[in-house]
Amino acid sequence: MKWFRRRNEPSWEVVGCECIDPVSMIDDDNDLDIMRVRDTTTCGTYIFDLAKRPPQGLDYANAVLFARQQLIQAIVKHNCNILLEESWTLTLYRKGRSHRIEVQYAGLPAYVSGKVPLLRPPPFMAVLESQHLFS
Repeated sequence: MKWFRRRNEPSWEVVGCECIDPVSMIDDDNDLDIMRVRDTTTCGTYIFDLAKRPPQGLDYANAVLFARQQLIQAIVKHNCNILLEESWTLTLYRKGRSHRIEVQYAGLPAYVSGKVPLLRPPPFMAVLESQHLFS
């Protein structure tokens, strides 16, 4: 199969990227009854197109939060209810006046019996609040 791109159509340019390595999402003082842990991490890629406007500060955080929510919904379908480790990568693209945010969210799914602890925010969200991030 061949892929064709129009000659005069510009390609997406990478404006910036933030990558957060896997972080444990459970505290040592939590007494969780972990019944099973998946062998591999689960990953999802989510793309958000912004119509003819540059992204604003909340766009980045909302994209990461949405990606996490979708990944949690995906692991629930596989009989898991918690992510023991989480990581994410956010990439901002530009083509002309259009912008695109791509989030790759990954986590290590597990099943905890009993009460599931409250969700903590995704790791290192404060990185996205930085003003110089993608300027």
